[in-house]
Amino acid sequence: MRTQIAFDCGDPHAQAEFWAQVYGRSVDDHSAFVDQLVADGRLPAEERIQINGRSAFRDVATSTDPTGTEPRLYFQKVPEGKTAKNRCHIDVHVEEDQKLAEVDRLIALGAEHYDTTADRGPTTYVMRDPEGNEFCIH
Repeated sequence: MRTQIAFDCGDPHAQAEFWAQVYGRSVDDHSAFVDQLVADGRLPAEERIQINGRSAFRDVATSTDPTGTEPRLYFQKVPEGKTAKNRCHIDVHVEEDQKLAEVDRLIALGAEHYDTTADRGPTTYVMRDPEGNEFCIH
């Protein structure tokens, strides 16, 4: 069984880049697949864009853990923006003595520190990604 976490978003490529940096991975390169789909007539040419000089799906981006340990992150463009609190969120586990440095690093990448709690044990920093999705440094 394999797990994938899907994000609805306005800019899947920016979100994929942000989350790839959170986890120290890369955004997946689908260029050969996208080019083949267009060449075969299975993907309209207007559904292909160029990102960093390579072909990509216009409305989808992914980031996969190269070790296969963590879930694949899937980002899909949707027309509507986020309007309410997430019903599900990601906890990023960081050693206690590294949490503040990680909060600062993620803020530099475009995240926002929203709240800090310790009501269930260890200090947890509630963050928002560049599109406002909540996640925790736990």
